[in-house]
Amino acid sequence: MILSYGMVDIIPDQARKGRGAVSNRTGRFEPLAGMRIDDGWGTGDDLAAEKLRTTVTDEHPKTIIATNSSPDIPFERSINPYRGCEHGCVYCYARPTHAYHGLSPGLDFETRLFAKPDAARLLEDAFRKPSYKPQTIQLGANTDPYQPIERARRITRSVIEVMHRYDHPLGITTKSDLVLRDLDLLAPMAAKGLAAVAVSVTTLDARLARTMEPRCPRPEKRLNAIRELSAAGVPVAVMTAPLVPGLNDHEIEDILAGAADAGAMAAEYIMLRLPLEIHELFEEWLAAHVPDRAKKVMSLVRDTRGGKVYDSAWSERMKGKGVYADMIAARFRAARRKYGFAHNAASGFKLRSDLFTRPLGSADQPSLFD
Repeated sequence: MILSYGMVDIIPDQARKGRGAVSNRTGRFEPLAGMRIDDGWGTGDDLAAEKLRTTVTDEHPKTIIATNSSPDIPFERSINPYRGCEHGCVYCYARPTHAYHGLSPGLDFETRLFAKPDAARLLEDAFRKPSYKPQTIQLGANTDPYQPIERARRITRSVIEVMHRYDHPLGITTKSDLVLRDLDLLAPMAAKGLAAVAVSVTTLDARLARTMEPRCPRPEKRLNAIRELSAAGVPVAVMTAPLVPGLNDHEIEDILAGAADAGAMAAEYIMLRLPLEIHELFEEWLAAHVPDRAKKVMSLVRDTRGGKVYDSAWSERMKGKGVYADMIAARFRAARRKYGFAHNAASGFKLRSDLFTRPLGSADQPSLFD
């Protein structure tokens, strides 16, 4: 379908197979916004069939450990081996960061990726400074450290290898069963109280997962990852994040039951957050994939945000507020109790920092005394 606007025929955006965002909506810092028009040469014949290829650009930051002081986040330090994420989760709160680089938080975020090949070296440089004090570092605080390109790039693994060598505490959040590849490192770290993993299971509905988070492993693979991590002695939490009112919140009990059966020890949730460009991207996704529920979902979202689409206030942005948000919280607490989970993921795992040691050599230059 082509829409007319004045003398120009505009080609509307359409959902693409294997991609989460429907459009490549212009970032908030750009002075001009673009749109596709029919130039008479067949550009609008089948936009949905147009293939978008993923590109990866290496970048070389001077430091690799990021810090935050948010009272809503249970860790202060994190590492993101990649910027952008091919998993394509339409709701991803990291999407707006692509706008800082002149790119779209929409399709650009999941197709124009950036990798940090120097991450392990930079981390070891930080660890070797006499002033460094160990504290849990989280992988997956922004984008998934086990997104598809990690299979070939192995940057996440190289970072874990450094932490393993230095006996440094490590937390991981992921939607991917690729984390099982690194069990040879994670299991011995966990045995020392140095590692824990949170696996995000947003839905058990394979069809919903395929459209909402199109390039993530299927829900059953994530439950299996919990099972194998737990069997190897790695403490695992299940993250039902985000809970989308009117879309997947009816699955709370089923997700926690499945995760408990797989061996998860803790459980946490985050209410859907729609800051900045994510609001419009998510509404486009609703219109394309669940048009019959779009109005209800957005109405309930506003009910949990004081009548707004989003409220960034501390202590409220993660859980929301109001009657509906309180009902979700009560159900989650009841499910936690029923299935024997710890109160939440943060209180469920206390990782050690007292084992941190600096080896005599490094990965590139081993010690003569080893």
